[in-house]
Amino acid sequence: MTTHPRTRLRIVDAFAERPFTGNPAGVVLLDAFPDDTWLQHVATEVNHAETAFAHPLPEGGAADWALRWFTPATEVDLCGHATLATAHVLHTTGAATGPVRFATRAGVLVATAHDNGDLTLDFPTAPLTPAELPAAAVEALGAQPLAAYDTGPHLGDLLVELPDEKTVRALTPDHRALAQYSERGVIATAPAEDPARGYDFVSRGFFPRVGIDEDPVTGSAHTALAPFWSGRLGRTELTGLQASARSGLVRTDLRGDRTLLTGRAVTVIEGDLLA
Repeated sequence: MTTHPRTRLRIVDAFAERPFTGNPAGVVLLDAFPDDTWLQHVATEVNHAETAFAHPLPEGGAADWALRWFTPATEVDLCGHATLATAHVLHTTGAATGPVRFATRAGVLVATAHDNGDLTLDFPTAPLTPAELPAAAVEALGAQPLAAYDTGPHLGDLLVELPDEKTVRALTPDHRALAQYSERGVIATAPAEDPARGYDFVSRGFFPRVGIDEDPVTGSAHTALAPFWSGRLGRTELTGLQASARSGLVRTDLRGDRTLLTGRAVTVIEGDLLA
């Protein structure tokens, strides 16, 4: 296996206002992508929901950086929090200024840093198609949904609407059983019990199929949550709370076939990869 001495690794809490909240992601900046085996080994070693790998692209093209995301088990097509984490690293280290265009499996994604510390991602809006949830899937989830939706090929999730926030928070799904009912995972959601608390809807994300039983804050899931709740609530700008143990807020702005996702990030660890 090729070694990469003193490659810098950062752990960044994304969709977080302070350390140890939000969703931690590994971020590794490279000169070029090495073999996939090494990338997967690093992601497995980091053992967070995703580790992002990025390298700069030649000037004058459609994108500035190439970006890939790996869970501890596999490569994925789309990841919001690790993209936010990568944009945070690029801007805080001076590796990039202004909007950054990432070439990814999901097309070109743009991240913009704001003077107040916010970062905004421009992602494709997920298409929602009504789906039937088998009785065994309902049993695995542990709650009776009001409705379920397929979120299209880039996400590969099932979006499941539940009656209320308390039901979402109380879920204790059978992760192994749940894994067989979607390509990537299941997003459970409900309206906020009290919007005065600063969020319009709540969600939780379960992705055992790709090695993540529960994801702390799933940016990409909000490309499906945004059109779903914007349609229900009649507003294009919303705030979602992902009610995991770490928790985090994602501000969404639905713009037709694109969804803007805004949050903050904090670097908590820096070190060297020696293998």
